[in-house]
Amino acid sequence: MKTAFITGISGQDGGYLAQLLLSKGYKVIGITRNNHPTNLYNLSYLGIQEEILFEEGDLCDLPFVIRILEKHNPQEIYNLAAQSSVGLSFAQPTATIHYNISSVLNLLEAIRIVDSSIKLYQASSSEMFGKVSNLPVTLTTPMHPLSPYAISKATNYWTVINFRESYNMFVCNGILFNHESYLRSNTFFVKKVLQDSFKIKNGKLDHLRVGNIDVKRDFGFAPKYVEAMWLMLQQNDPRDFIICSGRSISLRHIIEYIFDKLSLDKNKVVIDPQLYRPTDILDIYGDNTAAQELLGWSYTLKFEEVLDQLIQEEEQNLTIARA
Repeated sequence: MKTAFITGISGQDGGYLAQLLLSKGYKVIGITRNNHPTNLYNLSYLGIQEEILFEEGDLCDLPFVIRILEKHNPQEIYNLAAQSSVGLSFAQPTATIHYNISSVLNLLEAIRIVDSSIKLYQASSSEMFGKVSNLPVTLTTPMHPLSPYAISKATNYWTVINFRESYNMFVCNGILFNHESYLRSNTFFVKKVLQDSFKIKNGKLDHLRVGNIDVKRDFGFAPKYVEAMWLMLQQNDPRDFIICSGRSISLRHIIEYIFDKLSLDKNKVVIDPQLYRPTDILDIYGDNTAAQELLGWSYTLKFEEVLDQLIQEEEQNLTIARA
């Protein structure tokens, strides 16, 4: 039985990854900052909370990280912990950069000290590339991060590579583009649009207030993306991969698609300039060829298919809540 750590296990990706690893016979240990039941909703929703062992602590505390590695001797670590909201990173740049960078550096240093054979997956982000001049994004695309969050992720990306090259460690970056599910936090665009759209449909909200919806992003489905995380640590050699759908879609199209499905009046969409970001990516999508050819990972879903599933799951859970 392999033992795997998942940091950030209470988030969207942490829940689906834990479910995947448990199905493969892993012993899963979740590293959390707070084990309060409200923070473990996603794991409870998936019916796996009782199958996971939890360790509560701060990844910015190197002695804590060393201690839990020595205690559990994991073979694999999936680092998903981060302050991951781009918008919030503008409001809290110091906290975002400090936590995101220190936590990764401590994990890498703890592995080097305790057992350099431990494999690490680091959750990178397409936000690192920011202002791109040529699409699709590949591993050779220059980085021009446009937010404090993106800056922290770019720093982590190169830190992982530095430890890999300096100490011959099996550590790698998974550069995931936007990926959604029912378990997505309501601070993210698609989830916010879904929740507010149902509130409008049910007479609990008058308008959907959004910022710049003419930007485009590469969106996918989270349960499929976590499969790539696992595959990356099963390879003979560590390397970085871009995980994406390979196409972009405008935020405006997503809103219009959801409103059409729910038979809502599009005049209820209000553009609020106060919700614009100081800087923003206009269009971005990636090239997933390497992931398909070298990992054997496949992705064929159109985002409209993902939206259909998200709308259905949102509606089902609202019906259950009202019952």
